[in-house]
Order: sequence, then C-alpha cells, then structure tokens
Amino acid sequence: MEYQTEAILLAVRNWGDADRMVTLFSREYGKITAIAYGARRSKSKLGGCLQPFSHLDLSLSFAKLKRGLDSVKQCEIMTSFRELREDLTLLAYGNFLAELVSELWPEREKDFNAFYILLHAYHLLLVRNPRITTLAAAWQLLSLAGFQPSFDRCLYCEKDLIFPAFIDVRAGGVVCPHCDHYQLPEITRQVRDLIGNLIRLDWNNPGNFSINGKVLNQAESILCSFLRFQLDKDLNSLKFIQQINAM
Repeated sequence: MEYQTEAILLAVRNWGDADRMVTLFSREYGKITAIAYGARRSKSKLGGCLQPFSHLDLSLSFAKLKRGLDSVKQCEIMTSFRELREDLTLLAYGNFLAELVSELWPEREKDFNAFYILLHAYHLLLVRNPRITTLAAAWQLLSLAGFQPSFDRCLYCEKDLIFPAFIDVRAGGVVCPHCDHYQLPEITRQVRDLIGNLIRLDWNNPGNFSINGKVLNQAESILCSFLRFQLDKDLNSLKFIQQINAM
C-alpha cells in the first residue's frame, strides 16, 4: 500500500550495494525512516532527489513486515536548498537543525508546526544571518518539543524574576538572586528578552533587528546546555559549527 507525503530530508546514507536509507520529516506523518532501493544506480530517478535538506513530494510504500522500513517509490523536488549544501557555514547550520529535529521527535509523531519551523528556517537561512536564524529555530523547536525553560518566575520562590538571575538547566528554569544559586551561571535581562523574542519570531514577517554579540553568545550557550542535558549527549553538528567558527 502506497501513500503520499510532503517531507524534508534530514539525513541520507548508503545502504547495501545500491540503496540509500533516508530520514525524512514529513508534514503528515512526522519522522520517517525509509529505504530508497536502487537509488545509487546511475539510471535511478530517485538518486538526484534524495539530497540533504531537500523539500520533497514523495510516494512511499508501507513496510511489508512489522519491523521493516517503508520504501521510497517516487519523489519530486519542491525546493532543493542546494545553496545550503554548497556553503560550508550554511551546511553546518542546516545539519544542526536537521539533527535537532531528528533527536527531538520520535518516529511517526506528527507535528506540523515543527515541519513549518524547519522549512521556513531553511528558506530564511539563504537570505538572513544564519547564526540568528538557526538560534531562533532551535529555541522554537525546543519549546515545541516541551523542553522550553521557564524564564518569567523564580523556580524556587515563584516570585517575578529579579535580575541578574541565574540559570538552572537541570531544573528547567531561572533562579532569582535571593534563592540558592550557588555555582549557577548568570543570565541577564537582555539574554532572557532575546530568547523570548526568538521564541516568538514570526517566520512570515521576521523583521529587522540587531543583537549584541555578547548577548548572542550567552543565548547560544544556554541553548547548548539545555540540549546537552535533555538529550544526554552532544550533537555532532554542534561540533561541526564550532570547527567552522574556529576557522
């Protein structure tokens, strides 16, 4: 039995002698892992379509066995996002968002909003600051997955936040200076406000704004700390971004 879906290709790798395994994030079905049989053969019509970040219209066949993988039958490119693959910096940020979605969403958990954020972020990466675009998308995806930290009230006394405050990634929020904050890193009002603005960013009308470099670095550092705690590991794509920035 076959089905149609619109999807973004998160990852692709060789499988067997002539096949490819793909990880897709679809609009209708969420994350799908599938096999494209014969995609590496020179005459295959699938090979040219199955490139990372591509926005695709696909026809797939359900797995015949309960624990098997679906198979890709046909695909048509809606947006190739070729520029993301050809620029090293854009490639690094595109890989990070793809890996983040793959880690945060389990197989077959439909989430149209996550699909929407990823697709619009890839479009915006081509025309706006990729670092800020990626940070906005990452904070929104983290929030959508249910891991958004609380930034409005103190975790302990529950009073309105006083700054400078302190971030507790394990507890999932912020601590005021009057409560126990021993060895917790500081978070300023400017960083808190930036994260809030990024989470509320309208992808259809992102607007123009400038960000202080120090505030941007702190917002990134807090994001990475939350991801490391929630996923219990470092993302490979983050290491790639750090290598690119070092260059």
